[in-house]
Amino acid sequence: MEPPRPSELLHLRPSNRAGLAAFAAGAAITTAGVWLASRAGLVSWTAGQLALAIAFLQWFALLHECGHGTLFRTRRLNTLAGHVAAAFAMMPYASWTSVHRRHHRWTGWQDVDPTAVQLAPRPRGRLERALVNACWRCWVPLFAVAYRAGNYWHLPRLWRMFPRRDDRARIVRDTALLAALYLFVVLAAGPLALLRAIGPALALAFIAEDMLLLSQHAHVPQHLSHGAVVQPFAAVEQEAFTRSLRLPAWLSTLLLHFDSHELHHMYPFVPGYRLGRVRYEPAHEVDWWTWMRASRRVAGEVLLFQNRAETGWEV
Repeated sequence: MEPPRPSELLHLRPSNRAGLAAFAAGAAITTAGVWLASRAGLVSWTAGQLALAIAFLQWFALLHECGHGTLFRTRRLNTLAGHVAAAFAMMPYASWTSVHRRHHRWTGWQDVDPTAVQLAPRPRGRLERALVNACWRCWVPLFAVAYRAGNYWHLPRLWRMFPRRDDRARIVRDTALLAALYLFVVLAAGPLALLRAIGPALALAFIAEDMLLLSQHAHVPQHLSHGAVVQPFAAVEQEAFTRSLRLPAWLSTLLLHFDSHELHHMYPFVPGYRLGRVRYEPAHEVDWWTWMRASRRVAGEVLLFQNRAETGWEV
């Protein structure tokens, strides 16, 4: 089955009503989670942690949509909502939009894509490989942390990537404001109280993000430029360089179909909440449980630093 042409999907545009509903759902689950987590009973606290874990994932999905300008119809609404979502997702908004835009442009070129270059082939020491393997084996969400720190908080790297003065100003401004907000929250709530309120939820969300983020491009064959000048792949050609998970329908809906990653790369102008209307079955979609079980049987260094053309592992 041939994928639809982008021109056939131009009617799948953002809706303010749908965007507001998605944003309100994230806010409502966050509020419920905070209230439950603040209760004294173990059952309420546990329910609050689960709700907050889902909420953190929702805010990541909302940030993703806002960065693409596909949650709401207008840039202003997307920017306002994006800054809120960025605070919960723990990534400065300007850094996110700048890096993620470049990721979409260069998907398929592993040593040019800023979110994939760290996984490109290079000599790796025994300590690095042992750390990756141990964290993956023990469910320590190393990648979700490194993904944020290396791509969106690493100001010297961002400074090199974006030499324009206005880009740098936005990145520094948003990074400083978000860091100040986090410092204020920690001091106002107290580190231990904050850890009890959201610590387990954040850990669960990061573990889930490890699975989601690594499922999207890890172990998928990519091209290498080796420093040569190359041309980006068109969006509809990027299906070959990514993978989709198939989450339970209710969770996929809450996450704005963030699991439909092939369709998203092929049609980045389509809002996540409209991707279900695209009549095309991606070539590399896999059930989430199948992916999780299979990927956990592979060493972390194999999953991250090799691809299926080298190992023969097809999941």
